[in-house]
Amino acid sequence: MSAEAVEKRSFGIAAAEEQSAALIEQDVACGLENIPYTPDHVAGPGANIDPTQITFPGCACVKTPCLPGTCSCLRHENNYDDNLCLRDIGLEAKYAKPVFECNVLCPCGEHCRNRVVQNGLQFHLQVFQTDKKGWGLQTLESIPKGRFVCEYAGEILGFSEVQRRIHLQTTHDPNYIIAVREHIYNGQVMETFVDPTYIGNIGRFLNHSCEPNLLMIPVRIDSMVPKLALFAAKDILQGEELSYDYSGRFLNQISSNDKERIDHGQLRKPCYCGAPSCSTSLPYDSSLYCPLEKPHTS
Repeated sequence: MSAEAVEKRSFGIAAAEEQSAALIEQDVACGLENIPYTPDHVAGPGANIDPTQITFPGCACVKTPCLPGTCSCLRHENNYDDNLCLRDIGLEAKYAKPVFECNVLCPCGEHCRNRVVQNGLQFHLQVFQTDKKGWGLQTLESIPKGRFVCEYAGEILGFSEVQRRIHLQTTHDPNYIIAVREHIYNGQVMETFVDPTYIGNIGRFLNHSCEPNLLMIPVRIDSMVPKLALFAAKDILQGEELSYDYSGRFLNQISSNDKERIDHGQLRKPCYCGAPSCSTSLPYDSSLYCPLEKPHTS
């Protein structure tokens, strides 16, 4: 081997070592958050629907753009405006309207205006260490109100598995499990349980705030399992920490029934969001902490 070849090989090894060292330095968690990453939901124990299974039919918009009245994916009105911002996100909206995006079976193409959440992250985000709340997530650029920021993705669980996991938690363990309840019709409620504890995405680093700058909206694309999409509830400045309301309330509104359900006189973890309207404690969903269901015996 020539001296030049040896020099090039040595340089290649040094460059690879420097790249590896740079990657290690980027791991701010020092391996403590070394969990499998997934950009989408995955089926977990007890899930009765595979979130990766395509169950929705596609629209028939080939020569015309997807518009309300002609596109089957748009039930009443456009979901997003010309700037890809979610519509009806202001205080005038009393509840979250269902959002259905065009899916993989739709012939409308990738430039369709009804494809936003499925396109993934569009802003540079960063995990960082907070003073009192552990890890947090901040934005490295400004985000306009209504823009999609990220998903809260993880394992889709059945209720019995949710109970099992919660009962195994200690008072020092963080709880990443979120229960999303959607009121359909005739008093029926559709429940979705997501847990990114063992496999999840960047959304697991989001902290709670009593005055959040993100709003969680269930968005359906390929199946009835909703993507838990987080949109900017206001204009967000560069360097600002991202947060949402752990209770899942829409626009921080709460009814007397919800208050009775989420606050059952239990010892709750303190809230360090620092908002003027801080409730001083994190939301608590008592329905997830009820006694474990005993298996039926014949």
